[in-house]
Amino acid sequence: MKISASEMSFIGLFVALTAVGAFIPGIPIGPVPITLQTLFTALAGVILGARLGAWSQLIYVLLGLIGLPIFSGFTGGLSKVMSPSFGYLIGFIVSAYITGKLCTRTNNIKFFNLFIYIFIGYIFIYIIGIPYMYIILTKVMGTSITFYGAFKMGCLVFLPGDIIKAIVTALLGVKILPLIKDKINTQKEGLKV
Repeated sequence: MKISASEMSFIGLFVALTAVGAFIPGIPIGPVPITLQTLFTALAGVILGARLGAWSQLIYVLLGLIGLPIFSGFTGGLSKVMSPSFGYLIGFIVSAYITGKLCTRTNNIKFFNLFIYIFIGYIFIYIIGIPYMYIILTKVMGTSITFYGAFKMGCLVFLPGDIIKAIVTALLGVKILPLIKDKINTQKEGLKV
């Protein structure tokens, strides 16, 4: 699998944006803080597509795991694996891939379609993040919590913000995707000449 220099720069851009998103606003409301990371995770899938979007999130997670303080709370290192929020970081990779896959399967770039694709991607963050959080809280930290309690703490409180982030991302996608597709088509036409 080859990645061009321009693709690598876009991957790097979304690694940086996801890291910045970890701190803006970075509101701690329990074991999983509210951040803008999901906005940039979704935007990576929308703009970069499945493969490159997932790569950007994978690189972000790996850089954090090797010790760069790019996770929320200016943390990093392998100990993050035992954090209740680590499952959400794994979900970022899957979410960017799913969102990107759904976006590239259609030529119909409409706000509602993008919003749905982004929200489906967010669902995968929760599918991975909530059980992971529940296991770490109950089995590792010894916290007494039901799975429904973990669902409320790890999903329901985030839904209003995620809806707003999905709207913003879909609005950006509707503006940016046609420009990207035009540029790709222009490059393809240039290659044919």
